[in-house]
This record gives sequence, C-alpha cells and structure tokens, in this order.
Amino acid sequence: MARAGKWIIGGMATYVYETIPQKPGQKPRQFEVEQKMSDPALTHDPKTGEPVRRIITGGSLITRGTSILSMNRPKRR
Repeated sequence: MARAGKWIIGGMATYVYETIPQKPGQKPRQFEVEQKMSDPALTHDPKTGEPVRRIITGGSLITRGTSILSMNRPKRR
C-alpha cells in the first residue's frame, strides 16, 4: 500500500456479492470478497458454485488529518 500525502493508495477492495436464486422461494445470500479493482467480477460463488452478481454499495474514503467538513468552521481565537 502506497501513501501519497494524507491519502492511502492501493490495497484490495472489498466487494459484496449476492447469489442469484435458482428456485422459487429461495432467498439470495450475500457475502464479501476482497479483490483487486482490476480483477473481473465473480460469476459464481467460489464455495458453492451458485451464480452470483456483484452488488454496488456506497464507497468509503479513508483520510488522515483535518477533515473536509472542519475546514468550513471558523478558527477559534
């Protein structure tokens, strides 16, 4: 993992996958997988072989130091 100033660059992304039910009444099951961003999306669950789709979720951003929100506040004197 490389650092560029206050940002952490690299590492593995965690993706959420969901099984695609094959029978009526069967519920999907979600699981997480760590993958490189350049890796193709999985098409089957590595453990069971069931077909899966990748779920798009909100991302997160990790920073160090002063947050962007605190920059809008007046400084104390």
